[in-house]
Amino acid sequence: MTTLILLVLTAVGVQAKLNVVATTPDIASLAEVIGGDAINLTTLARPTEDPHFVDAKPSFVAKINRADVLLHGGAELEAGWLPPLLNGSRNSKVANGAPGNVRCNEGVVMLEVPATLDRSQGDVHAAGNPHYLVDPVNARVVAQHLASVFEQLDAAHAGVYQANLKQFIADLDTRMVQWQKTLAPFRGDSLAAYHNSWPYFAKRFDFKMDIFLEPKPGIPPSPAHLADVISRMKREDTKVIFLDPYLSRKTAETVADATGAVVLDVTQFPGGVKGSGKTYLEMMDYLVNSLAKALGGGSGPN
Repeated sequence: MTTLILLVLTAVGVQAKLNVVATTPDIASLAEVIGGDAINLTTLARPTEDPHFVDAKPSFVAKINRADVLLHGGAELEAGWLPPLLNGSRNSKVANGAPGNVRCNEGVVMLEVPATLDRSQGDVHAAGNPHYLVDPVNARVVAQHLASVFEQLDAAHAGVYQANLKQFIADLDTRMVQWQKTLAPFRGDSLAAYHNSWPYFAKRFDFKMDIFLEPKPGIPPSPAHLADVISRMKREDTKVIFLDPYLSRKTAETVADATGAVVLDVTQFPGGVKGSGKTYLEMMDYLVNSLAKALGGGSGPN
């Protein structure tokens, strides 16, 4: 009987799931929504980890070796650790230029694209600022791109991918109305951040964010620079400092104590900080609601 069942399954052609590897949890969260049960998903970076400096474990090579699809940001966020893993995997399906090697920023309007690449300016990226997924409009673009890629590589599940995409966009559009409404009273307010990883969020929701605790991206702050930051924050009545989980809380709290600002724990990855949920939409809910609470005189989420 077992042999007969195997023969029947072989005859009808059981469709194997796509093996999808995503470099970071934000990309993975969208892949999971679009792929659903039709894919096997592996995420390389942890949500609390600095995506610029991921601990590239040897096991990652094996995971990429088995992948049908490799999803990465496409803007050099993973440039310091992904290329050696990709080369070591010897997987032609996901090699640079292969259909399975997916640059997720395709179709995204990138911000802060440098006219010239000057490393004296710190950790700059030739393709622009790589932290684009905290703009929900860009999440829509990426989700559409992923659905298209999955369909091309796995036509048997095209209906699944399209249905999941349709539901995600409907949910995203509904939440977007509420997010805009929640943050509307604070439009134009000044925000500070430790690292320049929030320009897409600031532009989408109409905030001014040009005060950074780092003097240049990736460069540790000096006392002189922090003194200037404190002066500017007081002058511009800046009430909130964005702090990603892998950056120095001590430094941020020193500045907050001197200015009366709130240090707000933020993340670009679901699960990166307490309360940020397990999905992209839950993460955005957390960011919007915690920021509104902080700007409204609260101290952020409980």
